[in-house]
Amino acid sequence: MKKLIVFIISATFFMSSCKNDTMQQSQKGDDNLVRTLLLSQYKPESIYAIPKTRVEKPKFPVIDMHSHAYPDNEEQVGLWTRRMDSLNIKKTIVLTKMTGARFDSVYAVYSKYPDHFDVWCGFDYTGYDQPGYGPAAVAELQRCFKLGAKGVGEISDKGSGIISGMHIDDARMAPLLEKCAELNMPINIHVAEPIWMYETMDSTNDGLMNAYEWRRDNKDDNLDHSGLINSLENVVKKHSETTFIACHFANCSHDLSILGALFDKYPNIYADNAARYAETAPIPRHVKKFYEKYQDRLLYGTDMGFDPNMYAITFRILETEDEHFYEQDQFGYHWTLNGFGLPDEVLSKIYNENAKRVLGL
Repeated sequence: MKKLIVFIISATFFMSSCKNDTMQQSQKGDDNLVRTLLLSQYKPESIYAIPKTRVEKPKFPVIDMHSHAYPDNEEQVGLWTRRMDSLNIKKTIVLTKMTGARFDSVYAVYSKYPDHFDVWCGFDYTGYDQPGYGPAAVAELQRCFKLGAKGVGEISDKGSGIISGMHIDDARMAPLLEKCAELNMPINIHVAEPIWMYETMDSTNDGLMNAYEWRRDNKDDNLDHSGLINSLENVVKKHSETTFIACHFANCSHDLSILGALFDKYPNIYADNAARYAETAPIPRHVKKFYEKYQDRLLYGTDMGFDPNMYAITFRILETEDEHFYEQDQFGYHWTLNGFGLPDEVLSKIYNENAKRVLGL
């Protein structure tokens, strides 16, 4: 009997020791996981018991002022139009950046759906570094216009120029910008990148994961963020009859007062919010006030494909007051997002009324 009791006690002690060892190993495993977890692998899920809203359709009809020729065949373009119809998206602006035969080929596909798409061209930079540049580029702009181009864009300058060394305020660009005014062709222009892309890529950069992918801190640019904003202001001021759309909030999500100052001084500049939902949703109260103050100058855009889930997250951020949610399928940041809860009168302007004015509808 004594031997049996000793055996049971010994077995119990052994099982307890094994259990403790297993728990310690498990805890050590968790420690290793946390200590070696990459930021790109961090996929948190909110545990707050708060409203989680999916907005399938926007409150008002939408004109998407910033998209691109994502599908390149008629079957996929047809699918896109059906999605637009189901989501009450009345028109999408396809920014091709293209001229010549490339523009013609894209236009041939999308122009079959004139109620759904407006196709914009680019500028022809052929011979920009040679004497006499200008007249041929203006002639190509006019040709694209006659074919059906309704505007120009997306013209992009992230620091090294819209083409090597030539920025939008270069004197060589003036004839093109003037012709756009004459033809009532708005210009969608992308200057700079979000400020996180210019900061040091270290532990203090709160946009690090996305910033690293699009970083500018290691580029040999001849204009920095403020220099690019200045180049934009130069042309907006000089070409007061030309309508400019500074896409992505002019990449001033970190300090919207920079964009606000341009709005205050120049009536010929607008901005779209395309692909900057994640950059602004962490500070919803501040951004809501900005939307309300400049409700006549802001335009809805996407710039993220044509998946229904993509549209739904933009509607959620603009329309709801949802808090502390993640969206890592569409955006590259690891921080939480919040809805702005914009009033109806502001939403209606952002979604379509301002776009109608810009497009002359």
